[in-house]
Amino acid sequence: MFEKERRVTRTLTVAAALALTACGGDSPLGPEPRDAKYAASLGIDLADMTETPNGLFIRDDVVGTGVVAEAGDFATVTFSLWPADGTSIQSGVFPFTLGAQQAVVGFDQAVTGMAVGGRRTVIIPSTLAYGVAGNGPIPSNAVLVYELVLTDLDKAP
Repeated sequence: MFEKERRVTRTLTVAAALALTACGGDSPLGPEPRDAKYAASLGIDLADMTETPNGLFIRDDVVGTGVVAEAGDFATVTFSLWPADGTSIQSGVFPFTLGAQQAVVGFDQAVTGMAVGGRRTVIIPSTLAYGVAGNGPIPSNAVLVYELVLTDLDKAP
């Protein structure tokens, strides 16, 4: 299923880029995680990370020993967020329901499968984050680097 979603996303993304280019505009796509230039302070080495079928890069820095997060669960996550250039954008606590479209797709997918107590570094391509629009301090087409800690989880009934 992930492979099908990835193909559809890429097909639509390429179609949008081609349409914009044909109209004389710049491509709306930001760099792919493999093409981004990461600040040394982030400690990113894609060779040490696992790429998911939809383009996320994940590294479990600490594997949790608690309950595993699934769609429908209510998760509380502490996070820190940077664009690839290493500029600190935001950190905080984010409580949300997995799969309920309360977070960008990449964040939701990054938390799914984590166990309580786990710490994970995730790289989210702009197509699974805020895309061309950006969001407040998050620039347009930004590849995002998150450090996530799953601190609490209430299982769906």
